[in-house]
Amino acid sequence: MRNRAAVMTLGFATLLPLAALFLIAGVPPTLAQKAEKQVPPSREMVQYSFAPIARKASPAVVNVYVRRRVQAFSSPFANDPFFRQFFGERFGRPSERVQSSLGSGVIVSADGTIVTNTHVIKGRGETEIRVALADKREFDARVVLQDDRTDIAILKIEGGDGRFPVIEFEDSDTLEVGDLVLAIGNPFGVGQTVTSGIVSALARTEIGKSDSQVFIQTDAAINPGNSGGALIDMSGRLVGINTMIFSQTGGSQGIGFAIPSNLVRLYVESNAAGRKVERPWLGVLLEPVNRNIAEALQLDRISGAVVSRVSNRGPGAMAGLQAGDVITRVDGFEVADPRAVYYRLTTRGIGNTARIDLLRNGRPVTIELRLAPPPQPGKDDVRNLAGPHPLDGARVSNILPGLADELGIEEGDGVAIVSLRAGSLAQRLGFQPGDVITQLQNQKVDGIADLEQLLTTRQSTWFVGIRRDGKAMIMQVPG
Repeated sequence: MRNRAAVMTLGFATLLPLAALFLIAGVPPTLAQKAEKQVPPSREMVQYSFAPIARKASPAVVNVYVRRRVQAFSSPFANDPFFRQFFGERFGRPSERVQSSLGSGVIVSADGTIVTNTHVIKGRGETEIRVALADKREFDARVVLQDDRTDIAILKIEGGDGRFPVIEFEDSDTLEVGDLVLAIGNPFGVGQTVTSGIVSALARTEIGKSDSQVFIQTDAAINPGNSGGALIDMSGRLVGINTMIFSQTGGSQGIGFAIPSNLVRLYVESNAAGRKVERPWLGVLLEPVNRNIAEALQLDRISGAVVSRVSNRGPGAMAGLQAGDVITRVDGFEVADPRAVYYRLTTRGIGNTARIDLLRNGRPVTIELRLAPPPQPGKDDVRNLAGPHPLDGARVSNILPGLADELGIEEGDGVAIVSLRAGSLAQRLGFQPGDVITQLQNQKVDGIADLEQLLTTRQSTWFVGIRRDGKAMIMQVPG
């Protein structure tokens, strides 16, 4: 790099007297510049390249091939809308077929630990996963962790010598808008590909499906198959896991998103230590600041997370949070909305203390918040339901803070469906994990005790009120 700088300085010094000569002769500077265009005088002048970085990181980026055996149902009436409406996709004779998909992954530990996206490996049916390294070696892999809310999954290579190439983590908080980055993955299944770009934005929260998702935005080309691949900085270290694109055509349009490495590293280290990653429990309800809230609270910007409700016994109340407070920074980092707040607290880690900067009645206030895990459910908080009713086969729970975080639902009244027994009546009727039962036979359901009592009476028709994805609906089921 020192030699190149010297060459460039020498070239500028040589051009200076020539430009002065043209000026004395009355020739416009633009013509003087055109007259001095020439082929680069040395190979070093044209050898600026990302090759050393790509060469360092590429061996640790793998192609992930997923094969699933799924049950398909064939019928001569399969394309008839009438039969599909009344009998669904499972009408006809069962047969097995194989679905294939592909994505990318990053080896982050020499023992063969791979990080990828949950959506790359998740699907119905028995799953087989095969990974191919850049050196053409292939191995089977198994799933050791998958988290739907963050879209982070961890695989482990089966076999090998335990000395796989790795990419080291970088602190994603050191990134700035405009930094150069490379994306490495397997787009469209064509094989390992490297693309370059810059960091376009940080802490994007508006495009995620879950309240646990915060993204780095980049214009490095990301296409289908890149999911789970590496986003690296100019030192060849991992700053993100490529996850999704914004596109109207299905191809890259210069808007791609990656999960920050700090969140990925938290999952990898917690998994290695045998711990579960939990989002800290605040005991408060946070809402994004909109224009109306900003005007009502006389804020000078539409940004931050407003505390709308505080639980008396929660960590937030103990730290001094009050309804109406607007959180603006966590540990010195600006937060645009509740998702950004929870991201900062999650990566800070349970058991640690976070510094919270907020506005209270227009005045800045700083508090210290001890990060605590959510309370665990008691023996009376969870039930497996069985009997002559539409919820037969459902495992339900009172809505406690930890469960609300895990299922991505709000705390409050009702009973949440945690899981469904395969083939059970509740599953066949269309109930889903995360559904919140709010009423039964027009009677309000505050908790499991209410629900169990209401289920004891036989009905000719059941009316089950549920809340799904924030929307209320009534399911009518024959008794």
